[in-house]
Amino acid sequence: MKRTKSKTTLSGVWQVLWPKLLAIVIVVLIWEGVYWLGLRPSFVLPSPGETFRTLVAELATPRLWSAMATTLGRAIVGFSIAAVIGTALGLAVSSWRTLRLAVGSLITGLQTMPSIAWFPFAILLFGLSEQAIFFVIVLGATPSIANGLISGIDHVPPAYRKLGQVLGARGFALYRHIIFPASLPAYVSGLTQGWAFAWRSLMAGELLVIIASKPSLGETLEFARQFSNAPLLLATMIVILILGMLVDGLFSMLARQVRRRRGLLAE
Repeated sequence: MKRTKSKTTLSGVWQVLWPKLLAIVIVVLIWEGVYWLGLRPSFVLPSPGETFRTLVAELATPRLWSAMATTLGRAIVGFSIAAVIGTALGLAVSSWRTLRLAVGSLITGLQTMPSIAWFPFAILLFGLSEQAIFFVIVLGATPSIANGLISGIDHVPPAYRKLGQVLGARGFALYRHIIFPASLPAYVSGLTQGWAFAWRSLMAGELLVIIASKPSLGETLEFARQFSNAPLLLATMIVILILGMLVDGLFSMLARQVRRRRGLLAE
């Protein structure tokens, strides 16, 4: 039984990973072709081999690991704050019609606003500090999470609510046991989109807000650009891409698990 579960888990992981690995192979092949055709100078677009050698060398140094830890730490903290605020906001807007009329369209408007546009205001408020970065991360991710939950609750069949009320569920109990579980697929989708916005906001923030005592991936990108170090710049971009894909894979596995529990996914 344990061996069967292990094989099932590995199969699920492989199903999530192999399309991403195939995409990476295709991109590297195109990259190699552009390099050999000489469409760009080598100091602007180095070969994949040179870039990966730089990446391996950087992984052997503590600076890159420290930068990764700083960036991931900021992403986790900022996204967690956004998840709490977005969930509370989504529940509130879904529960009170007046509040939805007041701020419903505002949430959608904030979701469509580019995160980079918030940074001048954030820097004006908080200066060149981590608070400015967290401010924009939260503003970038919260609307997506809130809208995901609102959409999920809106699509809960009325029969579920009536059944819960017949069984004695009222108020918080109704949301906890009936409405929120029924809206979980859309909520997970909102969380996934919220993470994407948070990650992009963070990268933009680290390019603009550089704190000397805390090396980050965004700072590494900016310094590589300033010193025309193309291999380091591309190597750092690969690290950012891989981290984003790994987290996206985790959310995809969570979404698949939710759909499987609801019988929406074939075994």
